[in-house]
Amino acid sequence: MNKILVTGGCGYIGVHTIVDLVQNGYEVISVDNNSRSDAAILEGAEKILGKKIKNYKIDICNLSETKVIFQENNDIIGIIHFAAYKAVGESVEKPLLYFGNNLVSLINILKCAQEFNVLHFIFSSSCTVYGNPDKIPVTEDTPQKPAESPYGATKQIGEVIVANTISSNNINAILLRYFNPVGAHPSILIGEMPLGKPANLVPAITQTAIGKLPAMQIHGRDYETKDGSCLRDYIHVCDIAHAHTLAIDYLVNKKHSAKCEIFNLGTGTGYTVLEVIKAFEKVSGVKLNYTIGPRRAGDVIAIYANNNKAKTELGWQPKYNLDDMMDSAWKWELQLKNNKN
Repeated sequence: MNKILVTGGCGYIGVHTIVDLVQNGYEVISVDNNSRSDAAILEGAEKILGKKIKNYKIDICNLSETKVIFQENNDIIGIIHFAAYKAVGESVEKPLLYFGNNLVSLINILKCAQEFNVLHFIFSSSCTVYGNPDKIPVTEDTPQKPAESPYGATKQIGEVIVANTISSNNINAILLRYFNPVGAHPSILIGEMPLGKPANLVPAITQTAIGKLPAMQIHGRDYETKDGSCLRDYIHVCDIAHAHTLAIDYLVNKKHSAKCEIFNLGTGTGYTVLEVIKAFEKVSGVKLNYTIGPRRAGDVIAIYANNNKAKTELGWQPKYNLDDMMDSAWKWELQLKNNKN
């Protein structure tokens, strides 16, 4: 079987991608130090798949420990690299933490890919690389503006590191720039599990609705958007996960025309924060308690994707709409509550 290493495999997108890979014929091993995740999420994936998933509890900022994974698994053919800190607000407060963790981990995993001759590399990038674009929707060729946060800067720099590294060896890479992953697996056995107060919109919504949080705050309502709140492209996590499987297929089957290719992963539709809240209230029947606060440092005003390239070249097609996303996220929150009771 084709063995894929997923870094950050206990994370939100990582665990959904593990499920999709295995369901499409790949063997998967995970590495995650669980500093920002819960290893228990793999139990949900194992229930879906009916098989165990091996996770190495290793910090890939430690190169010697990371090499052990490859020494024990000399048949890894591809790496999907998710492992990174990702909270925009925290990155503004602690930039060196983000530059240190996100870039050192990437450099180490690329060193291992080179040393152990792993030829297929998928980098988890982000729409934050576009900054505040002059024109939307953004294509893969949209000029990049300065990143609005250190997190976004680590993705910009990370893309450069990947592209420059593979230019002088046999590795081929795909940079997947995704927009705002939300929702949970249809089985409701895996979903988003933020540690502490959620930094992302949808878990903030669901935790407020269920009573974990007394209220949620909308960060700014004076932006130049249809209702003054930030506009984003929300994409179901299972659609994101499947794109990673298609990207590995694309490299394994030698469909790529360049050593490093880039794909946007979004639905191609932008929704404001207030529109997302209304969609949630509709599918859940719960009226949300929220307040309007000041703008948050690091936030992009408005962005959504042109996803034509991913559709045409990867054969990718998003399946889930905004109501589906909100419905699955709410069912996951309810399931978490039931599990505690």
